[in-house]
This record gives sequence, structure tokens and C-alpha cells, in this order.
Amino acid sequence: MQEAVSKALPSESYLEQSPIIRRERVGVRVGDVTIGGGAPVVVQSMTNTDTADAIGTVKQIQQLAAAGSEIVRITVNNEDAAKQVGKIREMLDAAGCAVPLVGDFHYIGHKLLKKYPECAQALAKYRINPGNVGFGKKRDSQFAAMIETALEYDKPVRIGVNWGSLDSALITRMMDDNANLPEPYPPEFVTRQALIASALDSAELAENIGLPRDKIVLSCKVSGVQELIAVYTELAKRCDYALHLGLTEAGMGSKGIVASTAAMSVLLQQGIGDTIRVSLTPEPGGDRTKEVIVAQEILQTMGIRSFTPLVTACPGCGRTTSTYFQELADNIQAYVRTQMPVWREKYQGVENMSLAVMGCVVNGPGESKQANIGISLPGTGEAPVAPVFIDGIKVATLRGDRIAEEFKEMVNKYVEQTYS
Repeated sequence: MQEAVSKALPSESYLEQSPIIRRERVGVRVGDVTIGGGAPVVVQSMTNTDTADAIGTVKQIQQLAAAGSEIVRITVNNEDAAKQVGKIREMLDAAGCAVPLVGDFHYIGHKLLKKYPECAQALAKYRINPGNVGFGKKRDSQFAAMIETALEYDKPVRIGVNWGSLDSALITRMMDDNANLPEPYPPEFVTRQALIASALDSAELAENIGLPRDKIVLSCKVSGVQELIAVYTELAKRCDYALHLGLTEAGMGSKGIVASTAAMSVLLQQGIGDTIRVSLTPEPGGDRTKEVIVAQEILQTMGIRSFTPLVTACPGCGRTTSTYFQELADNIQAYVRTQMPVWREKYQGVENMSLAVMGCVVNGPGESKQANIGISLPGTGEAPVAPVFIDGIKVATLRGDRIAEEFKEMVNKYVEQTYS
């Protein structure tokens, strides 16, 4: 069949399986952040405010940055939005928030970047979707216009392909080519290869225009877990561009969290992915920063990066009918996250600290000993005492109504003594 493929298809390389080749990804600077090139995996997010509302957008960007988003993307979908980008950057700088901003462009990005140079300058990176940058004969010229603007302002570009807006001419041609094979591939396979073809062909065009490889990030986003794994596994074999990783629409609540974790963990374990975004659908009145926390926890629980001390807590059972340990675990985790902006500046390495809040004598003391600092609360029917362990050694036993406050004080003291 491979011989038939090579004879029949002008784009045969996209319908062949590639050998596994480990490649060092090219590093791309986005503001003060490096994507790829051996740098740590970068966490990023995206606002869901109307960018024309500069004050509201600045507020959300600050919240995302404070939560740990190292890059924030904003929608630049019309002239009202483009007019505000420069002001948004100025307001952030005045507030001491240096997080790089990425402009998300669709359909008329070439016009907006040309008409509003302050927008083009203020952004740290442009996101271009090859599927809707232009259609027919206008596609290449409008794509080229955006790349030329990136060159003019010395900005990197993410070429972000999405299976919901895939170039219709490309997918039609590849499906027709596939149908003419003696043994056609399944349609879903061809669709995946079309995503990869769109990204790589667009990157090649950008390089031909003059954009260097260290200014290009690629993504091929889909919504399905297995599809994402298949697409990025193949994409990583075919190129050494820095790769932006994430499901395009992960979903809401636990479904979105589980899907993002399942898909990205498999790829990250293979060394695939230089920057990640968890695209959670926000729940009504929900906090946009949740997607940042989930992304951090994926990386941290996999041992790839550390962002904030994580709390180990038991799930509870019939021995822990009191909810006190659950409340304390939640309280401590929230407290640690609140303290991290201050701790990060003063205490080097504090993000690696481990804590444990356990609910009974079965596993409580053992788990508490494994943490840097841990507490084992009394289970149902146990003596009303809570031993505290620091680096494996029992140092105190807490009693009474102030256990939570006293444990927080011990956590603070441990941080000051250990990481100062």
C-alpha cells in the first residue's frame, strides 16, 4: 500500500506513518518567557472578557497571572478590541503585571494588525488559524500579511490549527486522494493528517516569507482525548517546532478536567508539549483561574514542575465521620495558594514543600511522616489529639479548638526556617 500511496498522492508524506525520532524543540521567546528549547513547560490561559472592555479584561488578566498563568491570550476579533490592546498593556505595566499577551486573530487579523500598530506592538505573540486566515486566492496573501507584520515588530507566531475550522480545500483534496488509493485509510486518520499538513505547510510558508524557526509555535487542537494523543504523537515526529498542547474544547467541570489530564499526561510523559492550556468551560459564576490551577496540578502531580505546595489528604471513610479533616485540608490548601505570591518572592524552593492532612490513625501518622509537615487528626472514637510531624519526626501534639490555627502557625514557621 505504501508504494501505491507514493505514486498516487502529491502529499503522500502526510498519509504515511513517521518513524519515532526524538527532537529537541526550538526555543521561542514570548516576552520574557521561553517556550521549548529545553525550558520548563509553560502554563498559559485565555480571557473570556470582551477585549473592548479594557478595565474588565485587565482585571481578569491580573487574576490569571496571579494564579500562575505565565502567558495570557486575549481575543482580538474587531476594531473595538484592537483599539484597546495598547491601553490594556499600558494598564498592566502600570500595575506591575508583566505577563506576556497573545492576540487571538481570526478572519481579519491582517487588517487589524496593519490598521492598529499599537496593537501589533503591544502583543508578545500572534495566534493565526490557517483555516480561517483567508479563503481561496486570498488565503496565502492574508497569511503573508500577518507574518510580515510579525517580522516588522519582531514577534513570534503560533500557527494554531483547529479541527473545527480546518482548511476545507485541504481536507477535501486529501480525502479525494485517499479515496483513490487501493486501500484507503479511515476518514478520521486522514483528518488527523490534514491537521498536521495544515500546520506544517503553514509553518513552511512562514519560513519562506522570512519568519525564523525560533519565532514559530505550532498547535493542532481537537476535542477528543485519543485524537489529541494521535495527532501530537505524529506531529512531534515530523518537526522540531515548539508545540502548544491542549484540547480545543475540554468541557465543563470534572469532564473537562479529566479529559485534559488524560490527554495531556500521556503526551507530556513522552516529552511532547512545551506549553499547555486547559480549556475548561467556565461554570456559571465560576472562577476563570481554575484552568490555570488544573494545568499547574497536571504538571506538578506528574513531577514535571512545581508551582505551589500540594496537600495530601485521605478520602475519608467510616472511621472519619467528622468533616473536620476535610475542612482543614481545604482550608490549608486555600491558605497555601493565597500565601504563594508572597512566599514565592521570599522563600526559594517553597513550591516543592509537601503537606499532609489526614483523618485517622490507620494511615494518618505514616502519611504525615512522608510529608515535610503533616498532621494526623483523630478519627471516630479515637483520642481527641492530633500529632504533627515535621520531616518525619513527631514534634507536637495539638488539642482543643485551635488546631487549625496552630497548624497554620507551624506551617508558616516551617516555611520561614526551611526556605529563607
